[in-house]
Amino acid sequence: MQAAVMTDVETLQFEARERPTPDDDEVLVRISDVGICGSDLHYYNEGKIGDFVVEDPIVLGHESAGEVVEVGDAVESPNVGDRVTIEPGVPCRRCEFCKRGEYHLCDGITFMATPPDDGAFVEYIAWPADFVYTLPESVSTAEGALCEPLSVGIHASRQAGIEPNDTVLVTGAGPIGMVAMEAAHAAGAGDIYMSDVVGAKLDRAEQRGAAGTIDVTEQNLADAVEAFTDGRGVDKVIEASGAATVYGHALDAVRRGGTITCVGIGEEEIPFNFTRATNKEVKIHGSFRYSNTYSEAVDLLRRGVVDVAGIIDDEYAFEDLPMALKAAQDPSVVKTMVSM
Repeated sequence: MQAAVMTDVETLQFEARERPTPDDDEVLVRISDVGICGSDLHYYNEGKIGDFVVEDPIVLGHESAGEVVEVGDAVESPNVGDRVTIEPGVPCRRCEFCKRGEYHLCDGITFMATPPDDGAFVEYIAWPADFVYTLPESVSTAEGALCEPLSVGIHASRQAGIEPNDTVLVTGAGPIGMVAMEAAHAAGAGDIYMSDVVGAKLDRAEQRGAAGTIDVTEQNLADAVEAFTDGRGVDKVIEASGAATVYGHALDAVRRGGTITCVGIGEEEIPFNFTRATNKEVKIHGSFRYSNTYSEAVDLLRRGVVDVAGIIDDEYAFEDLPMALKAAQDPSVVKTMVSM
């Protein structure tokens, strides 16, 4: 089979590898669709994200779906021929965090395309059946691949504690911001506002149901939110941009007693007025990956509650992966997909 291997920063090499054989508890999936994530671009362009550093050749890609072509002897489901989405993180299942159901925090987790673990830009993957989910007939494999970013949005919405009729500000109209808005809507949020620096993304956010948008190159974020909410502020902020300057404005935009949930990947050290946060009694949450979200993501797609296909801008063939990675860096692009 063919694999696309990152051998250095901004360097890919296609190489032949042996097709894997599934273990007893695994299924073999022929990959059909892979989304390009912001983390793929960080690794490709910079060779690292925080403490995660690419030191050896690695296969990128972790938003994936395909068809089961072989199953291990102990697997009861899924079956050969099923179209599936693959949850890219497999934990140890033994540590404190796994036993608490917070397996995304497991120190021993294997996560696709996170050093040193290979990802999904390959023709076949053998993966534990417990982390492979059958797709309904109404859901395409491209949508199935996007269960991964949708899961990030679902987890962020859970961390934020979205409740019916909450007003929400999502900062950053990239793929995570877009699916976070979808997840917040699904959780029952009321008016959702979105901010960004790219007008085209904000136009799309309005088309997808944002109650209002804020171009922060032209408007002060907190002032705009104050106008939208008659001076009250929003109940919840989901920060999905990673921009250092946003955090102070988010603190001004959230109401007293509100919540800020941090999802975006940005600078490691950010100035923040904790005295003001204390005086407003603002709750601040991190949101890292997800756990126990894939079944919900598939169900939301099955019921048509969320739209992930609408964030896709372009689709490239596997052999054009270098072009796809370059295209994904266009500021106006939300999501680039690769058809395997």
